[in-house]
Amino acid sequence: MGTAVTTQDKNLLPIEDAWEDFVAGRYKEGKDESEYRVYDEGTNPGVAAFYRENHLKQTLAFVLDKEKEYYALNKGERSIWEAAEYLNTLVDESDPDTDLSQIEHLMQTSEAIRRDGHPRWMVLAGFMHDLGKCLCLYGEPQWAVVGDTFPVGCAYSDKIVFPEYFKANPDYQVPELQTKYGIYEPNCGLDKVHMSWGHDGYIAHVVRDYMPEPALYMLRYHSFYAAHRQGAYQHLMSQHDIEMFEWVKKFNPYDLYSKGHTKPDVQALRPYYEDLIAEFFPAKLRW
Repeated sequence: MGTAVTTQDKNLLPIEDAWEDFVAGRYKEGKDESEYRVYDEGTNPGVAAFYRENHLKQTLAFVLDKEKEYYALNKGERSIWEAAEYLNTLVDESDPDTDLSQIEHLMQTSEAIRRDGHPRWMVLAGFMHDLGKCLCLYGEPQWAVVGDTFPVGCAYSDKIVFPEYFKANPDYQVPELQTKYGIYEPNCGLDKVHMSWGHDGYIAHVVRDYMPEPALYMLRYHSFYAAHRQGAYQHLMSQHDIEMFEWVKKFNPYDLYSKGHTKPDVQALRPYYEDLIAEFFPAKLRW
């Protein structure tokens, strides 16, 4: 396993000193639902600093460059489990709700899905949903890997966290990129919409040939909170998107509200997940 990623590493967001104190107290078993996704600049200064940089730098041009670079899948081959183990070196600076290792959070999510009797492909989607964070392995800064996602190339919704930070984004000054539809057509479908660059789109692209479509929607849009929790951007969605988003909405509580549950026993559960992974995937995937 690689060296632990810290907030001092050059590729990560420089954050305020208050962030360390915040992280130390953010794991709480049995959180009430009202305690999740509290985005307030005064209470969560490190998270606010993250989104200030994210909203400044996620331009249409940046996204198009990253899609071209990473969708070629020329970064080598590795197994699903190898990608999961890498994530244990990562602390997600955008997330105010957990200080678990990444693989513990993945298993919390998938085990909650399994306990409720959902299909094996959905359990696997739960285990895999954050694997795209291995983008950090290639030196991507966290503002280009984690956090809530949103469309670029059109007006920003006020339902996105910290929407006021978009005023510093260069695209905010381009009138044709700030209309309701921007570069898109009404109800064109999300497959034609460029989302802010991050781990969601990357992992969905990596596994696109192996997972059923509802799972791919869960992976691709689980961080698109403005849409699946706030109802934004329906003017860009097709009827098929709306139908598939019922799966995204079904998945979201497992991702979010499992974060306060007891830590899973990774080694005890590993044989089950190795078998599950082998059911759907070859030994190595292109990344």
